Amino acid sequence: MESKNIIEQLYEIIEARRDNPIERSYTSYLFKEGIDKILKKIGEEASEVIIGAKNNSKEETVYEISDLIYHIVVLMAAQGIKIEDITEELEKRRQKICNKKPERKEVESIH
Repeated sequence: MESKNIIEQLYEIIEARRDNPIERSYTSYLFKEGIDKILKKIGEEASEVIIGAKNNSKEETVYEISDLIYHIVVLMAAQGIKIEDITEELEKRRQKICNKKPERKEVESIH
């Protein structure tokens, strides 16, 4: 049985495409196009997650969240951010209690 979860496996595949590009690979294409293309795709996918959720469609939302996660993992690999970096940050946050930020005041006017 494989000890790595699907996100870890995905990360390894994405790193391999970054380090050894394959012709006609979408992942290799994203790395070739650079950070602006990767960030644009993350923005598009985040919007599609919102639309899927607003449509109250679990199937659509799951599909779009999967696309968003994929593109975020591409960004992570492009920036040298490891799965462990995210895991450590989430662990720190899990240990915090009552850390909800206060509500922001509404802006009345901008001068």
